[in-house]
Amino acid sequence: MLNGIFRRFYRSIPGIHELAQIRDRLGSLPQKLGELESLRMFEVDMRSNPRFTDPRRLLLYGFQVCSQNQEDGMIHEILNRIGITGKVFAEVGVGDGVENNTAFLLSQGWTGFWIDGNSAMLKMIASRNDLNGGCLRTLVSFVTRENISQLFEQMGVPQEFDLLSLDIDQNTYYLWEGLEKFRPRVVVVEYNGMIPPYLDWKVHYDPKRVCDGTNNYGAGLKALELLGRRLGYSLVGCDFVGVNAFFVRDDLVEDKFGRPFSSENHFEPLRYALTHRRGHANSILDRNVTDSKIR
Repeated sequence: MLNGIFRRFYRSIPGIHELAQIRDRLGSLPQKLGELESLRMFEVDMRSNPRFTDPRRLLLYGFQVCSQNQEDGMIHEILNRIGITGKVFAEVGVGDGVENNTAFLLSQGWTGFWIDGNSAMLKMIASRNDLNGGCLRTLVSFVTRENISQLFEQMGVPQEFDLLSLDIDQNTYYLWEGLEKFRPRVVVVEYNGMIPPYLDWKVHYDPKRVCDGTNNYGAGLKALELLGRRLGYSLVGCDFVGVNAFFVRDDLVEDKFGRPFSSENHFEPLRYALTHRRGHANSILDRNVTDSKIR
């Protein structure tokens, strides 16, 4: 009881709360400085490493606006090389809608489809007048290999569109497998960066299974490379943190990307320590085109 009284008295002293916040921030400073130094050293090494100097590779073009890492820039570069048709995307696993692979496209006048098992994205969208004009169709649903194609049809996703992004941790591989009838021009898929690039490995499929926080999730890059090849896609790169892989439909690849289109060539290992948001807190930028609706 006395301890509680002393704690309340201590917190009531002017400036104590602010000092505690400063103390906590200073305590985490060495770790953050270490992460920033690791990121800086990696970027310097990337620009001097012959593996990354080929202009057809994607890593040098990365930048971060709303993506978790530098996927925004890599997506931009892919689309710059192959062109854009209808400015339509579909993403499964968007979280709260603020940080994902398609949020930045919304601010550029794109329209699209969001699916997530959590309703957090709906609250964010409701707070934004510029996102309520029909530019987004959303669905809160648990997605499986068996129902994903039906859900896409239910939402009105066209069979051919510009960009598909898949990130649900556990069964991402099987979602792509279930979308065989859809032909997006670009596919961004989460892979398990702990699996070496020569190993064709994926988790056993169970539609009810979710990620348990261990390394036993998803699929290695080789498994996704082989699946992509079967579906008519070439692996053209991975983000530097080792989270997302980028695929382009075979009829669009030509000589625009770094060969060979193999996991051994494009694999990036898991580097969570290099995950870092530069600048201010994340938000979807204001949408510049407000009259664009999904047709």
